[in-house]
Amino acid sequence: MNKQDYRIHIVGAGISGLIAAIVLEQNGFSPIILEATERAGGRVKTDIINGYQLDHGFQVLLTAYPIAHKYLNLNSLELQRFLPGAVIFKNRKQHIIGDPLRDISLIFSTLFANIGTISDKLKILRLNTTLKNKSLSEIFATKEETTLTYLKNFGFSAGMIHDFFKPFFGGIFLEDQLETSSRMFQFVYKMFGEGDAAVPKGGMEEIPKQLVRRLKNTSIQYNTAVTSVSEKEILLANGTTLESDFTIVATAPSQLIGNLKNQPTEWHGCDTLYFEIDNRKINKRLVGLLPETDSLINTIFYPSSLESEVSGAKELLSVTVINNKGLSGKELVNGVQEELSTYCGITSCTFLKHYHIPMSLPKLSEVQYEVPPSETRLTETIYLAGDVQLNGSLNAAMLAGESAALGLLENLEGVFK
Repeated sequence: MNKQDYRIHIVGAGISGLIAAIVLEQNGFSPIILEATERAGGRVKTDIINGYQLDHGFQVLLTAYPIAHKYLNLNSLELQRFLPGAVIFKNRKQHIIGDPLRDISLIFSTLFANIGTISDKLKILRLNTTLKNKSLSEIFATKEETTLTYLKNFGFSAGMIHDFFKPFFGGIFLEDQLETSSRMFQFVYKMFGEGDAAVPKGGMEEIPKQLVRRLKNTSIQYNTAVTSVSEKEILLANGTTLESDFTIVATAPSQLIGNLKNQPTEWHGCDTLYFEIDNRKINKRLVGLLPETDSLINTIFYPSSLESEVSGAKELLSVTVINNKGLSGKELVNGVQEELSTYCGITSCTFLKHYHIPMSLPKLSEVQYEVPPSETRLTETIYLAGDVQLNGSLNAAMLAGESAALGLLENLEGVFK
């Protein structure tokens, strides 16, 4: 049997599924990707609305992700980079803090910002040094505790945690209590310290688009939802049954595989709302944070502060809500607009689009950096990929896709010797 004759299906054309297909192609196979929606990317998609680029949720690529350099051409993505810091809206004033070692323009605003104490700012420098000297394997081998416990044990004040760490990393982890694993905090903090947060000029969907362009011998079947996966067989939502020699599940597997149905993946959700506005309240390429305990808004950002392929006539404002307090539709929009006015002085904003994303990031314990290829094998013919296998990040999605494909190749190694 030739390599091209193997019926290898990948369920899901997200980042993980696309990487799995690339690895299989590199080794002479011609996989088939089954994608439920009309385009690739999974949770990484970009729409054009009223001439503005709207990502599905506020997302960034951290350029220090090791695996990104292996599978992405970062130069061709024309990455637009954020400054290494944030604007904190406190007592109706803006306070800018950042990493002056990486951008000297932030040194005075950081020193004189009414955020944290001088001791806190010295501890940030110590945290930077500590994590710079810590390898990824060391980080993911450390005992897990919550991020909140880690920060308290590091000695940060309650004020610093409340005003900076909770809104900043709450916006990354999509939960406002910093219950996320300390391993994940250390990993993300290290990545921020060693590279940039960036968005492709064409929006985040340029990442999966680039991966799709790399595929030469892979068939992608769009609008093809999968109902269940079993040994040697895939059942589609339209009732069709496909025979499959091997299947890589690159989406949440508990929804598709019988013996995993009692182990559903839990998810953090969020709401992202976009507004058109006349003028920016943040002049630098910085994220805005609201540390108010009871606020709907967690993070704001002006995507129009970065260069984009298309841009509307005015400024574009993105607002992230990680706890919508049960509000939806017009009630949520009105609540957000009221807070923008009260806390940020942002008025006269025209609502453009609301993305409710209930499955934004998987809730995981015992997070890992990578998984050996052999451990991606669930049965004789089924392999698991997706960031749910490791941790909630683009880096994890790529690594999990690579590992699942390598696990399948290991299984076939003896056949082609």
